[in-house]
Amino acid sequence: MVLDPEALFSIKLSMKVASLSTLLVFTFGLPLSYIFATKEFPLKNLLDALMTLPVVLTPTVTGYILLLIFGKNGIVGKFIYELFKTGIVFTWYGAVLASFVVSFPLFVKSARASIESVDRNLIYASYTLGKSGLETFFKVVLPLAKEGIIAGIVLSFARALGEFGATLMIAGNIPFRTNTIPIEIYDAVSSGDFEKANVLTLIVTLISVTVIFVINRLSKKVNWRSNV
Repeated sequence: MVLDPEALFSIKLSMKVASLSTLLVFTFGLPLSYIFATKEFPLKNLLDALMTLPVVLTPTVTGYILLLIFGKNGIVGKFIYELFKTGIVFTWYGAVLASFVVSFPLFVKSARASIESVDRNLIYASYTLGKSGLETFFKVVLPLAKEGIIAGIVLSFARALGEFGATLMIAGNIPFRTNTIPIEIYDAVSSGDFEKANVLTLIVTLISVTVIFVINRLSKKVNWRSNV
């Protein structure tokens, strides 16, 4: 079967959305994971619970909350609209936001657990040798916690690639604008085009498996070099 332009667009959009979402998750999630793993501060448990909410809430509820916050009359959305004269609702940026929110807790949980497993004596030894907190993080913590961090990246990408409910709520289903692969599969099944749905399902599965395989290979290379 030759995929139609709409299906091809959904593949390109999903890759772009998942990649950007994962980059944002890593950028903001890694420092937060380190803070949660090594620091004690007021309201830590509350913040942890709020961050984990997208995991336990249904995607449509998460999407609706995002719509209330980032909609044209929302707390954040109103500010964005006044500043840029446009919003993110019903745009592909909304799809990135939805993917970021639902995949962020998966990365933080995995990275945090990995950082917490690092032997504290090694960290204290680094401080004793005069290394700063930043140097200790990059030279001690990050190398020892890299497996959990890589696992978090893989989980985040896979979750972002398969995101449907929250994306549909905040980005909508607009052909050639916001129709990601899961939304395109939903449309295909709704219209009875099961052949198209099967092909897209196979494609998204192959993409996910390929990403996991590549990252695992890279992880093994890093481990080999660190042991040499």
